[in-house]
Amino acid sequence: MTNKFTGNTSLLLIAVLLVGLVSVAGFAAEHDSDDPVKIIYLVGGPAGGPFASVKAKGANHAAEILGDKADVQVRYGNWNPQNDAKLFQESVAMDPDGIAVIGWGAVEPFIEDAVDKGIVVTTHNVDLPEVESRYKAKGFGYVGQELYASGHMLGAAAAERAGLGEGDKAVVWGLKSEPVRGQRTQGAIDALEEAGLEVEHIEISSEVDKDPANGIPIITGYLQSNPDTDLLITDHGALTATQEEYFKSAGYGPDEIYGAGFDLSPATARAIESGFTDLTLDQQPYLQGFLPVFQVYLSAKYKFSGLHIDTGSGLVHSGNIDLITPLVEKGIR
Repeated sequence: MTNKFTGNTSLLLIAVLLVGLVSVAGFAAEHDSDDPVKIIYLVGGPAGGPFASVKAKGANHAAEILGDKADVQVRYGNWNPQNDAKLFQESVAMDPDGIAVIGWGAVEPFIEDAVDKGIVVTTHNVDLPEVESRYKAKGFGYVGQELYASGHMLGAAAAERAGLGEGDKAVVWGLKSEPVRGQRTQGAIDALEEAGLEVEHIEISSEVDKDPANGIPIITGYLQSNPDTDLLITDHGALTATQEEYFKSAGYGPDEIYGAGFDLSPATARAIESGFTDLTLDQQPYLQGFLPVFQVYLSAKYKFSGLHIDTGSGLVHSGNIDLITPLVEKGIR
């Protein structure tokens, strides 16, 4: 049976329960060693990035709670699947007890070797359903959004809240061509088309993926050439954090185009407050760092099977941003 917790589950309660488990003496007779469990957490994004830094904070907080029971190493990528595949192979060579990694298609071919070596592997942010099913009993789980469902949820909510329908026009700036990850972009497109909108898709280039400022001329050119655009969805946390700059560069003020996207950051919170961004789906990246570390610890130490935890259930907008902004500023939401 798949175990699921929503993103609204009390983090404090989870921490208390998990700390209680790791403190039980003799819980697993087959593990008599007091050596710390070695865990490598591959963030996926760059150090200091708005999304990656929240994930890393969650992983580091989990390490603090585990204390000397675990040796947690956080390693950064650059939102590049091939780079993460390389980091994953390097991590396997370091012979840890477990690795938490984004479920890129590029990583998938190397997972079997890691599991065969006795390494617990689990995923976050992007899942690998077939691999998870195969190795669930060996601790392979997932902490993150349900990709297609999250995209569809945001697309449907954006169209409804913006009052858009038949004949209105939207552009989705996403990663449709990327295996697995592209499901979220496709979900948003499908929801908008189901609502009757005309939808165009712009693929996020590797240059924009690394630095959203590189997208200014792209989106500025598009919006100026398509002034009848009613809605923009950016399927990328860093691009969503740059929406205000995009709209200003294209000559638009607040509320002239409905802006929607994914994830929270201080810049996104400010843009929601100022009216440049109207809606975002918060996949709660802190949990995607915090929970996989505990997942790996419990699976490596006590042979727990993998958990599947959905964190992508919350929509943030002007009506609730005031409640969340203090947590955004602390790098938790």
